Amino acid sequence: MQPPKSKIVAPQTVARKTPVITDWSDIASWYDQLVGEGGSEYHQRVVLPGVLRLLKVEQGQRVLDAACGQGVLARLLAMRDVRVTAFDSSKALIDSARVHNDGLEPSKIRHAEYMVLDATKPFGQFLPQNTFDSAACVLAIQNIHPIQPLCEGVAGALKPGGRFVIAMMHPCFRGPKETFWGWDATDKVQYRRVDRYLLPRKAPIVAHPGMKESHYTWSFHKPIESYVKCLRNAGLLIDAIEEWPSHKTSQPGARQAAENQSRKEIPMFMAIRAIKVGDVNYQPEPEEPQPD
Repeated sequence: MQPPKSKIVAPQTVARKTPVITDWSDIASWYDQLVGEGGSEYHQRVVLPGVLRLLKVEQGQRVLDAACGQGVLARLLAMRDVRVTAFDSSKALIDSARVHNDGLEPSKIRHAEYMVLDATKPFGQFLPQNTFDSAACVLAIQNIHPIQPLCEGVAGALKPGGRFVIAMMHPCFRGPKETFWGWDATDKVQYRRVDRYLLPRKAPIVAHPGMKESHYTWSFHKPIESYVKCLRNAGLLIDAIEEWPSHKTSQPGARQAAENQSRKEIPMFMAIRAIKVGDVNYQPEPEEPQPD
């Protein structure tokens, strides 16, 4: 779950025989220290305000928080008298979410329920169907593969007309190891270099770079069309896409104006909102495989 600062190492530095780990159990403590009870600076200043606006949640409604981590969104909704069912595949993160939940007002604690469920496998049988007014997956979908079970499970849990909001690092401009900031000294332009985009790939995220036994998990890159396809296959119709820039500004200096302009023009995050449209007879298309 992103975007805490972490080192992305080249895939060849990890032994090929190591099994692919898609939950964050081994690095849960590290991630909880970075994000904490209320979320990172990016959560608070950019992501959560945007997610709440797209969800259009009202008091008393039911929301599903998929791949919830330590429950940052779930607690925020619970404080607004929204009933939340939140799940993650990492028991360690769910344990952290329950501990953080103890800090809520007593009248709000019962609004947030946490479960250990794997978003990469069929999980609808563990949730009430056609029940939730909306659902969200916040800064987690790029650590999940495959994503078709996630979209299908959410679609089954939503009421007809229910909204599913996905917030992620922007797949065009924030690919691990494949996108970089650059400076054109001649034109005095700060630019974003993109070396790869269209083909799916994965890269390990190491929690403690330099440590001999440091744990890692995976980031899975997919182009935008893959997210559109998976939502379509699940009967979810996209009705909004938003691109959110960083809120930060540069310190005074020769590059300040150019750097601030590039932040405004090149988004850091992308959000998709999709609506459950009911029984539509779509012919499903297979999800693209990730490379070994």
